[in-house]
Amino acid sequence: MHEISLLENVREILQEHAHSQDFKQVIKLTLEIGKFSCVEPDALRFGFDVVMQDTLAEGAELILIESPGKGVCNACGQESILDKLYDPCEFCKHPFVNITQGNDMMIKDLVVI
Repeated sequence: MHEISLLENVREILQEHAHSQDFKQVIKLTLEIGKFSCVEPDALRFGFDVVMQDTLAEGAELILIESPGKGVCNACGQESILDKLYDPCEFCKHPFVNITQGNDMMIKDLVVI
């Protein structure tokens, strides 16, 4: 389950920012998860409390937002919204679309004190 490793990385990022931006506690954390990121939201929710125990994010509210998949067509250059990783271009139906959004996870918002 790589979600635990991802949460450990989030915890490290929070600790670094707490030090540099002088906050003591995370009240709410919003993570944006790309549609094609292979991150399982239920696994993140399951592991969040365990990974954040005894840290500045213990007891924080976790909000997960899914970002859509997008890509640019190699043939027509149009940006398409993609439901599946290998969907063709929605405009010209060309099979090769370069993914531009939806394969990452990032901290979208923090509420801290």
